[in-house]
Amino acid sequence: MPCLQAEALQEPMASDRETSNPSSADPPCPSREPSSGEGSVMDQPVVTSAGWFFSPLWSPGAKTHRWRFGSGVKSDKVEVWLDDHATREMEGGSVVGAIPSPQTSRGPSRSPSDPSLLLGHRRDSSPLSSPSLLISSSASTPSLPRPPTNPQTFTPCLLQNPAHPQFSTRDRAGTYSPRSPRSPLSRRSLCCSHSPHSPHSSPRSPRRTGPCGRGGPGWRGEPCSWITEVLAGGSDRTCSVAELCQEALIHAEEVLAAERSSLSLIQQDQAGEKRLVQVAALTAPDSVKEKSYSIHAHLELVKGIMGYVGSTGTPINMTGDVFEQDPRFTPDEDQIPDFRLRSVLCVPVKNIRQEVLGAALVLNKRNSPDGQGSLFSDQDEKVLSSHMVHLGLVLDNIQLCESSRQEAKRSQVLVTLARLLSEEHTSMDNLLSKMAATILPIARAQYCTIFIARPRSKNSFSGLVHMEGEEQGSEFQIYKRGCSLTEVDLTHALQVLGSKETQNVPDANQDPPTGSLVCCPIKNGKTGQIIAVCQLKNKLGVAPSQAKTGRRFNHHDVRLLEDFAVYCGLALQTVQTVQRIEYHRASQDVTQEVLSYHLTAPQEEIKALQEAEIPSAQSLHILDFSFSDIDLSEDSTTQATVRMFLDLNLIQDFNIEYKSLCQWVLSVKRGYRSNVPYHNWNHGLSTAQCMFAMLMATDQLQCNFSRLEVLALMIATLNHDLDHRGVSNSYIKRTHQPLAQLYGTSSLEHHHYDMCLFILNNPGSQILSGLSPEDYRRVLPMIEKAILATDLAIYMERRAEFFELGQSGVSWAKDSHRDLLRSMLMTASDICAITKPWHIQKRIAKLVATEFFAEGDKEREEFNIKPADMMNRDNSTRLPHMQVNYIDGLCHPLYQSLSGMFSSCSPLLDGLMKNRENWMLLAERGDEGGEEE
Repeated sequence: MPCLQAEALQEPMASDRETSNPSSADPPCPSREPSSGEGSVMDQPVVTSAGWFFSPLWSPGAKTHRWRFGSGVKSDKVEVWLDDHATREMEGGSVVGAIPSPQTSRGPSRSPSDPSLLLGHRRDSSPLSSPSLLISSSASTPSLPRPPTNPQTFTPCLLQNPAHPQFSTRDRAGTYSPRSPRSPLSRRSLCCSHSPHSPHSSPRSPRRTGPCGRGGPGWRGEPCSWITEVLAGGSDRTCSVAELCQEALIHAEEVLAAERSSLSLIQQDQAGEKRLVQVAALTAPDSVKEKSYSIHAHLELVKGIMGYVGSTGTPINMTGDVFEQDPRFTPDEDQIPDFRLRSVLCVPVKNIRQEVLGAALVLNKRNSPDGQGSLFSDQDEKVLSSHMVHLGLVLDNIQLCESSRQEAKRSQVLVTLARLLSEEHTSMDNLLSKMAATILPIARAQYCTIFIARPRSKNSFSGLVHMEGEEQGSEFQIYKRGCSLTEVDLTHALQVLGSKETQNVPDANQDPPTGSLVCCPIKNGKTGQIIAVCQLKNKLGVAPSQAKTGRRFNHHDVRLLEDFAVYCGLALQTVQTVQRIEYHRASQDVTQEVLSYHLTAPQEEIKALQEAEIPSAQSLHILDFSFSDIDLSEDSTTQATVRMFLDLNLIQDFNIEYKSLCQWVLSVKRGYRSNVPYHNWNHGLSTAQCMFAMLMATDQLQCNFSRLEVLALMIATLNHDLDHRGVSNSYIKRTHQPLAQLYGTSSLEHHHYDMCLFILNNPGSQILSGLSPEDYRRVLPMIEKAILATDLAIYMERRAEFFELGQSGVSWAKDSHRDLLRSMLMTASDICAITKPWHIQKRIAKLVATEFFAEGDKEREEFNIKPADMMNRDNSTRLPHMQVNYIDGLCHPLYQSLSGMFSSCSPLLDGLMKNRENWMLLAERGDEGGEEE
């Protein structure tokens, strides 16, 4: 095998500099050592350890026990990488430290003459074991290193090994040239034949050597027919990339008269690593014997050369003389008569952006006058480079067009998937089936399977969706196959479920019907957990010429499947969310059914109220502002409520069924919690009675409020504290109760309104069923605003506006004035207990204090905080003081303004002021007010 490495270079001899002219034919003196007094030849960088010309794109091997090529081919291999760091350090003339290989790896078993082999074989004398290379036992191909910033600064040269000082080169006459290969590295590499003084360059005869014509006699500059045809075809060419490269090699062999040729392109795998993949190779008839290990060794050498050219973008033009001058290369044994490696020319294939797409290589020029192979000239290199420039343009256009087509298909799939997600689907199986049917014809796969992962399990599935596609001429038919988990192969799906990584398997099974497979995890975008696995199997639609190597899923298919997995994840999450919503909705329906049962009064009670004789308003004292339900029985309270609706003529005005009214009143009564000291049914009845009294006593209110507004006010007052829990909004918010999460602000008031709606819609209690749709839509917002107005925080925000309205007067034509007035009437009715006769007011004040102190005790116990003064049991002796402050700060301004607007409401202000005097008297005496006066 040719040695392409110099272990240690010394300063060149003066005679070397003097004989650098190619016309000099004096042979060098092998035993002469360079003089220490001689100066430097030039300021070019000197490579101290150039290493083999094997790129990271291919992995040459090193045999550890034998020396001969024929034996080394059959031996085990130690894979060797020349990485990007080594390339840069060689460029600077430095040595890369060795990394010992922990083990050797056995390469795949192939025919020695197989030109598609990517791994070469070396004997243990190979410089690959020198400290200038990184040795790895990894079986994977390394990633393509970034080419040097200035490729011209790295020009590999054939350098002399110090172990064999007699090594020299021959000129065209067969004698040895005085130019030593140990000379400093020139800008034009010897092996690349860029320099006209290269010792490996024989005299070139300017003659016509092919159909392109290259300056020989009679050449008239005819255009190259192949280039014209290739450029004319553009992106509309129907042949594949392999066929295009094959045509390029056929033309190159014809033009350059080469015995064999090869073209490899750089491809990027799923992991992002780049590697050279041979796409076309030609061998002249009867030029190579089958199963020749020597030929195989040569192929490994040229593959390494192609890898170097592909990684650096630098052409290489070298001759077989180099090999014959290396004592480790035995011509009699490593060369055979049928094939002698005489010359190698390798050029890069680049696109218009000067990015390397691949490398083209030709071997052994065949058209010398004496019948023996000659060398490739500089003109040959220019011709091949010119052809590869045009090939690179076409390949780049093909890649761009293919990328555009793939992106268009991908966009089409994503738009279709997004449309499917926006539609309503009856089941998860139906949605996933439609999504699988979308990707099958684009990916040209036979099967698409989506495995649903079992919750809280890392190695099992709960179900699957299996779709099958079939090519029928120009159409692609899709079928849904009903199958169970036991009928499909779960091997790769389980692996992906565990590893959470995409798998692209070229041959999932040796059985041809199984073919290729790509499998991708489907993740929950929020938690990152694997919720399913999607799998494409058996690539279809592959051309016959690509059946052996092309029936696999490419990186476009992998990317499409990964995008598909994202949408599948969204679909699964959407379906699971809908299922949870349906579950909670069903649970809510059950809860409402139970609540409806408990809120609905027994038929006996309904019938009793329906058949009872309702007392008059005068006998029930519901027209008086001093009304109290203390002396009323339970039945009398419900009868008093019915009387209010009768006297306001609401039953007749809104076609309310009397039985429905009775059931509704009883349901509202049952909606209040009996274990709450103050905010119970009695408080609701008292609030409704105060509103009723104001409406009946004030003609201005009855005349200016619409009948719908009166109905809304009566319903709101009776329901304004439904299901009150005996705590305030601040406590509900501090304890993060569900009510606070549902409503945020005014949590209790919103809940009261929802309970009111629930009872109004409860079968048998639908007192609004007689309203027109328009009236129904209008009355509900009125009821809601009225109930929300009982939140004292809202009252404090709006009362200044109401006081101004009291000074300027109400404009009944303005809805805002009417709405504000309804809100203030609701607050006046809600706190009317402060206006009741003294014995009633003092009793109610103690009930309120009991409820507030209980809440303060909870806050102290649960949060270890000091409650507010009005809820602090330690302030129980200061109740009279707190009542006075309550009257002065909140109640008096409201009733004073209301009395100023409507004189009929002045009894409320009078009762308030009497109670203030009594509370002030108790405060001055220091009495809790526990005794009756």
